[in-house]
Amino acid sequence: MCLRHRSAIGPEEEEVELSAQVTIRNAELLNREINQSLSSLFKLFPSVIMKQKKTVRNQARKDSPGGNAAIKSEKKTEGNSFFSWLLVLALLGAWLSVGVMWFDLVDYNSVVGALGGVYDADGDGDFDVEDAKVLLGLTEKPVMVASSENPLGEKESISHSPHGSTYDAEPSLEFTTEESRPANQISPELPPATQPVPTSVSTPESIIETTEFTEEPTVESKEEKEAKKKKPKLLNKFDKTIKSEINAAEKLRKKGKIEESLHAFEALVQKFPQSPRCRYGKAQAEDDLAEKMRSNEMLLKAVNSYREVAELPDVPHDLIKATLKRRADRQQFLGRTRGSLATLEKLVQIFPEDVSLKNDLGVAHLLLGDNKSAKRIYEEVLARAPHDGFAKVHYGFILKSENKIAESIPYLREGLETGEPGTDDGRFYFHLGDALQRTGDKSAYDWYEAGHRRGHFASVWQRSLYNVPGLRAQPWWTAEETGYTVLVKMLERNWLTIRDEALSVLDGTSGQFSPEDENLRETGDWGQFTLWQQGRKVADSCRHVPKTCGLLERYPEATSCKRGQIKFSVMQVGTHVWPHTGPTNCRLRMHLGLVIPSKGCRIRCTNQTREWEEGKVLIFDDSFEHEVWQEAESYRLIFIVDVWHPELTQLQRQTLSPI
Repeated sequence: MCLRHRSAIGPEEEEVELSAQVTIRNAELLNREINQSLSSLFKLFPSVIMKQKKTVRNQARKDSPGGNAAIKSEKKTEGNSFFSWLLVLALLGAWLSVGVMWFDLVDYNSVVGALGGVYDADGDGDFDVEDAKVLLGLTEKPVMVASSENPLGEKESISHSPHGSTYDAEPSLEFTTEESRPANQISPELPPATQPVPTSVSTPESIIETTEFTEEPTVESKEEKEAKKKKPKLLNKFDKTIKSEINAAEKLRKKGKIEESLHAFEALVQKFPQSPRCRYGKAQAEDDLAEKMRSNEMLLKAVNSYREVAELPDVPHDLIKATLKRRADRQQFLGRTRGSLATLEKLVQIFPEDVSLKNDLGVAHLLLGDNKSAKRIYEEVLARAPHDGFAKVHYGFILKSENKIAESIPYLREGLETGEPGTDDGRFYFHLGDALQRTGDKSAYDWYEAGHRRGHFASVWQRSLYNVPGLRAQPWWTAEETGYTVLVKMLERNWLTIRDEALSVLDGTSGQFSPEDENLRETGDWGQFTLWQQGRKVADSCRHVPKTCGLLERYPEATSCKRGQIKFSVMQVGTHVWPHTGPTNCRLRMHLGLVIPSKGCRIRCTNQTREWEEGKVLIFDDSFEHEVWQEAESYRLIFIVDVWHPELTQLQRQTLSPI
């Protein structure tokens, strides 16, 4: 019977049993020594205590005139006796601890390590208090998910126009990743305006409290919840036989001993080259080390190691999924967008029923500017999972980029209302509000307010997405407030020279004024002729206006502004520019009037409307909402000069990414 029973015991359980037997033997030895010590202590301390009691009683009888004093003294003695016993117990505890730890009476590492192989309930590679909580039902088993952190990412990034445009546009309709999201500026709001914002701006309830959304969960969402609760299986049959070695290396990684962990996993890969879990651990350690070293070269090693894992035989499905998802994420971070797309396509082929992977594949197509393929993928997702919030916001985003304004609104709105991961993004709030504005729906400002409360916008008015925190925020500026009075005076003093050169380009080679193509115009024609773009001089343009470019060469606050432009802007009769915001709070915009009709041309920034004057400079912060009307009888021509925000340091101006 015993032999048959033992033959059914696995190697892990047998190791536990052996460790337990060793522990019992050590405990018996320890118990004998403790008993001997206790006997000695009991012989010593009780005699001392009894002698102390007797001395105190005799002394009390001599010194006390009455019996009450003796009774009090005896009670005090009992207190001393109680303290003595506490002292004995404390000494025993200290001796026991020293005996166990100093003389290695119990081999905790072997016992606990073996227990971890069988009772690792929380999946962290060992047996500890958290495992006990899981086994007792105090906490649920955690889900092991491949990390999506950005180890080398930066707070600042850019969103380029799909057409390489140089206009003062709203945040681009080209898609960028979550990693490239900027740090949002939270600056003091302006006093509430009377127009065009409603006097009472309330955030939609479904955005304030997503838990109040009453739509019944779909079948897909239930399946996803079940999948989240299910612990991924990352070990094949062979890896289970070396689990203790894998756990030891993994424990080093989780304790932050990344180099030691990498060496351990490299040794395991050398020893067991066909082990998927060992190679996956090596890739994770390289990934972590890349973050620590801030090394793209090391990250490339991790990307290659992730690929090697997926190419091994007998790789568990959960491990393939975790490996390739992480590989695609790291490829995307490195700017290898096409490689990331190929990895995601492979994932979708292996797991065709996983909607989340298709959603990720759609984003990869958007990052490559392939909106058509992304649209097809999201249509497939919504056909299978019509309530998928992630697919809805991205599909609405694509529709709006196609100028299907009214069609985009329900997808953007319903997607945001789900509150699902990946939907709470400033771009979706921005474009939903913009679409509502263009259809005349005043609830646009409710959604802008929601975006502000979510931390995506500095205020309802200031909705730029690529910001540096803490900069002074106000819609209109004076020359003195900017500190660029010398530049302003130069522009106003030379405005006729600048105007004449602009007219020569406009009259002689009007084809060089490129039409605005950022979909900012409701009506009319609007053209621009660029001299500096992202801090770089456009030599071909400056050949046509050499005097103007020569004047500006001496002002680096303008010519080095990587987040702005210097350009001529001509607007024809009947043009209306939709309310919009620029992409960043890092610049201020100067408008020098060159040819201004006597009436009919005006610009609104927040709730203040102004008009241009020939030879005069207007300065405003275009990260605030602004709108333009050209209702005159002839064209309007101005000179636009962007300058760095005056509160940016020299280091910030040098290191900020271009827009």
